[in-house]
Amino acid sequence: MPNLVLGTAGHIDHGKTWLVRALTGKDTDRLPEEQARGISIELGYAPLDLPDGRRLSVVDVPGHERFVRTMVAGATGIDLFLLVVDAAEGARSQTHEHLAILRLLGIEDGGVAVTKSDAVDAETLELV
Repeated sequence: MPNLVLGTAGHIDHGKTWLVRALTGKDTDRLPEEQARGISIELGYAPLDLPDGRRLSVVDVPGHERFVRTMVAGATGIDLFLLVVDAAEGARSQTHEHLAILRLLGIEDGGVAVTKSDAVDAETLELV
């Protein structure tokens, strides 16, 4: 079975890079400017070994609207998406834009990860 490519999607600061780091152990923000500003600017890459022995190649895309071209460049090669949504903020403008781009590219398979759920109460979490 060929390796699949999983790409992140979602609004800036919703936790895409943090989630990739938690899943893979790799920090995809490798540029000094990314580390200083605390945002992804370029595409980041990390391998994710699955329990069944398969490997996913993870592409971490920037969420800031200024870097949407970079997101598109990264999304053109993905097989699956992981939409990342901050529990406190819900879907925001870049969330919707990233979903629209995925649809235009014909990428229909994926999932949603709700991040920062520890920062909200149970009622708010149910709404997300």
